[in-house]
Amino acid sequence: MSLDLNEVVRLLAAGNIPSPRLEARILLEHIGGSPFAEVDGEAEQKLRRLVERRLVHVPLDKLLGRREFYKNDFIVSEDVLTPRPDTEILVEKALAIAIKKLQKCGKDSQRFRILDLGTGTGAIALALASELKPIAQKQHIQPEIIGVDVMPNVVALATSNAEKNQLDVSFLQSHWFEKVTGTFDLIVSNPPYIDAKDEHLTQGDVRFEPLSALVAEEEGYADLRHIIANAPKFMRTGGYLLVEHGWQQGEKVRSIFQENFWTSIETLRDYGNNERVTLGCWAQTENK
Repeated sequence: MSLDLNEVVRLLAAGNIPSPRLEARILLEHIGGSPFAEVDGEAEQKLRRLVERRLVHVPLDKLLGRREFYKNDFIVSEDVLTPRPDTEILVEKALAIAIKKLQKCGKDSQRFRILDLGTGTGAIALALASELKPIAQKQHIQPEIIGVDVMPNVVALATSNAEKNQLDVSFLQSHWFEKVTGTFDLIVSNPPYIDAKDEHLTQGDVRFEPLSALVAEEEGYADLRHIIANAPKFMRTGGYLLVEHGWQQGEKVRSIFQENFWTSIETLRDYGNNERVTLGCWAQTENK
């Protein structure tokens, strides 16, 4: 039996999948090369397996193995957290800071350096590289952007995404700062920040994300605290640290920044008007 667009739409609609016609077209194009293809044989079996997985709410990007984020197309896998729209808030603020700093850089200044901790797909680092490339070229500056992740297979995936998008970013296997050297103008991170007891871990798309990218000890604050406390050792004077966190964690995260002597502390809200990204400036002349 063959499968066509109308039949896939019917199956998805029966399973209460949002936008069944749009998703049916995407799945058909993925398998058959056209949203209007009619597939049979082995292709039909593959499509049915994808539909079955979608009906138990496996995210579409996990089925396709790809996701668009900040104008770039990324390979995704079950080992990495899928880039989400709210993370664009972190990228936008990091870009604003980086552009301002780059415009002040002279040709003979230190190389502008950015570090992305827990890079996953490499989405944040690669989005920054893509947007900063024309500005850096105009200033005759070559930014150095490094992404780190603890898992070697994730580092390999991020490297593949850099090659796929033809962007100059280096990726390093490291547990946070463990193998990082030198100092940076900008450090960014979307670390694990969910409490292991959080009921949302068993709901929605989050069920299909790797727990290692979601859950942190100390009620979700352990990795955030580690990053905020240790970043000064790797920060140039006047550099900024930006971290994404949970929607109810803003106040606590600001207090951790304050405890570690950061200045110009600020929290940004996401598209749902929830506190989502907190940043601080390292104003001291000597790193501790």
